[in-house]
Amino acid sequence: MAIDTAVSERYRQEGWWRDETILDDLRRAVEKHPGKTAVVTRYTDGRPAEALTYAELAQHVERLAAALVGLGVQPGDVVTLQLPNSWQLIALCLACARAGAVAGPVVPIMRRRELEFMTRLTGSPVYVAAAEYRGFSYARLGAEVADAVPTLRHQVFIGGAGGEGALDFDRDLLGRTWEEEHPAAELDRRESGPDDPAQVMFTSGTTGEPKGVVHSHNTLYAMNRAQADLLRLTPEDVTAMGSPTTHQGGYTWNFVMPLLLGATCVQVDAWDPEMMLRTLEEERVTFFMGAPTFLVDLTEAQRTGPRDLSALHTYAVGSAPVAPVVVERAQVILGCRVYALWGMTENGCVTVTRPEDPPLRAAESDGTPVPGMDVRVVDERTGLPVPSGQAGLLQVRGASQCLGYHRRPEVYAASMTPDGWFDTGDLARADGYGGIRIVGRSKDVISRGAENIPVAEVEAALLRHPAVRDVAVVGYPDERLGERACAVLIAAGAAPSLDDLRAHLDGLGMAKQYWPERVEVVAALPKTPSGKIQKFVLREQLRSH
Repeated sequence: MAIDTAVSERYRQEGWWRDETILDDLRRAVEKHPGKTAVVTRYTDGRPAEALTYAELAQHVERLAAALVGLGVQPGDVVTLQLPNSWQLIALCLACARAGAVAGPVVPIMRRRELEFMTRLTGSPVYVAAAEYRGFSYARLGAEVADAVPTLRHQVFIGGAGGEGALDFDRDLLGRTWEEEHPAAELDRRESGPDDPAQVMFTSGTTGEPKGVVHSHNTLYAMNRAQADLLRLTPEDVTAMGSPTTHQGGYTWNFVMPLLLGATCVQVDAWDPEMMLRTLEEERVTFFMGAPTFLVDLTEAQRTGPRDLSALHTYAVGSAPVAPVVVERAQVILGCRVYALWGMTENGCVTVTRPEDPPLRAAESDGTPVPGMDVRVVDERTGLPVPSGQAGLLQVRGASQCLGYHRRPEVYAASMTPDGWFDTGDLARADGYGGIRIVGRSKDVISRGAENIPVAEVEAALLRHPAVRDVAVVGYPDERLGERACAVLIAAGAAPSLDDLRAHLDGLGMAKQYWPERVEVVAALPKTPSGKIQKFVLREQLRSH
């Protein structure tokens, strides 16, 4: 994937790209404070926490990089890492760069169909996973996929044995002095440069069609520097997150960004609100990032079993618009400032609310563009800018935009406009403050007759109902109107009726044509690991009923 020379030079002159990588950030941290804690791993199964200093992390990275070379990994190869949040995942991602390879994080919930697709597309030679995690055997999964994908020559497992020929992470990688066989001088020749691919991250699949997003070290640097600068984060911060680090949100906010700052990140291997509260208290976490789902869970857990969260000053919420009531409750119960942001796997954090904004702005806006990124809202049919306040397609461009989709250039080209903007597939409108407000996905639009329903705004209004814990508004077919709206919700106590919801929306002054015409109560909503609701699954379920 060639990078335009003029674009590269401009981003370098503006300071968004550089001639260094995350490995240089690691070296600086080791030189400045080798004994400072770089990463803490905490386990929901009760195992003792593990912590690595910057010096220890760097030592592991050197050995693991040499091990990858010893396993035959070539420059540009994608190493598949299907691991829970852990120091091992972080060390392996850094080791990939040191060996000239590309990190290929895969969220743990993926199974054979998805993993086989991803490893076949990338031609990955190495698969690393926990032998077993949350009752599922990745050792068995790895063996099945290796049988089907010819390039997958090595399987490496943490915490248990794999099948015949599989390697044990502690014994065969960390337990062998690989750096004597492949010394620093050899790694120096192979180490990735700032414009080389650093990561192939597959989209989380809200549409059911994952794509391998390719980022360079420089596009990752641009997104992380921008978000850290705007939220005024420092080396003294301690970060944590509810999402997997194998998802772009976790990868950037809770791995690359704290390492860039020389800060400390806390990796919790699975989502558990009570466990996370205890972690926030004991590790003195200052910064947390996650979807509204995680914010709701933490707020409720703190309400029922309060902990000392006095260190926590910032919660950055992304993946979906956050309702006003959620922001209000978080400020009162968690005691932290909530910021709203918008971004994608393809470009990271693109817009964010600011410290100088009123605190409740996070409930009204998804923020203004970060430096180095541009946004515009255009008419779906004409491609021309829409009038202020009108919804349209959100398009972006800038320093943190990815290089493309791995081995699918035609798919990426279809998302680019002739004048160089990336079509996000999201619908947005001006927020009245110089920023944007996401109103839904273009594929999620409910067109009832001639009226488009502002899905995100209806969901935010429904969340104000005391009997609604979480909700998704999706369309279902109708012969006369084309589509009607259904509220699929998780109840908080006794489930509200359709009349209850309509009366609630009427009391908020919402136009009647936006009200849902059907309600379905469920125990759980299908979600990606980052907390995004998979509405395509809900639409399929509604069609089958």
